[in-house]
Amino acid sequence: MNNENIIDRLDEYMKIKNLNDNQVTKDAGLSNGLIGKSRKAAKGLHSDTIEKILLTYGDLNPVWFLLNRGEILIDDIKIYPEDFHKIDELSEPEKVFKLKTDRLLLEQRIPIYDIEASAGIVGLFNNMDSTTIEPVGYLSIPNLPKSDAALRITGDSMYPLLKSGDIVVYRLIELDIDNIFFGEMYLVSMQISGDDHLSAKWIHKSEKGDSYIKLVSENRHHHPKDVHISKITAMAIIKATVRINSMS
Repeated sequence: MNNENIIDRLDEYMKIKNLNDNQVTKDAGLSNGLIGKSRKAAKGLHSDTIEKILLTYGDLNPVWFLLNRGEILIDDIKIYPEDFHKIDELSEPEKVFKLKTDRLLLEQRIPIYDIEASAGIVGLFNNMDSTTIEPVGYLSIPNLPKSDAALRITGDSMYPLLKSGDIVVYRLIELDIDNIFFGEMYLVSMQISGDDHLSAKWIHKSEKGDSYIKLVSENRHHHPKDVHISKITAMAIIKATVRINSMS
């Protein structure tokens, strides 16, 4: 990260937004005089200060602020960087699936992962904090429940609610039957006959007992399937979906 010039970039953002040192200090809860001292000493900013600024100003592009790449400001919904820079528009607003216990966050920077490059969802879930798995982009949706990451789905089992290529935003859960909210939509990773399968499904209670869950598709051409909990290798509750209208 090019931290040496981050004060210059902060000054540039402040000029665009008509902000001064006192206002930023107050808004972000910074120590009095911190910005001025850093500017005078030509020093960078500590990571906790950077985090406070990014959380306070949701339209400040983190990629530009940290790496001096891309645009200064981001829209309410913005996907970046290189692998998503050709997206023209969203065909419809994102769908948010909120639980009663969810706390909405004003701004999050959610990494988007390539499931194939991550050696499957289990590899991704187990190594999401590792620097060996790099996201292909980031997603920002204001007022979204706390989420861990996002990825593109394939297949038509959840059509028309989800189409192949849609982005799902998810929150990991501990693999325990007591952690499942029945009737909600999940990403489910299963190992069947030695092969890994990843699907987005509605999760219902199974008539076979508490050791099973019923996977239900939105597409009624796909029949419900009862799966023993031992066959499931990872689960994540879907918090939101984003549909891309044009990639040209």
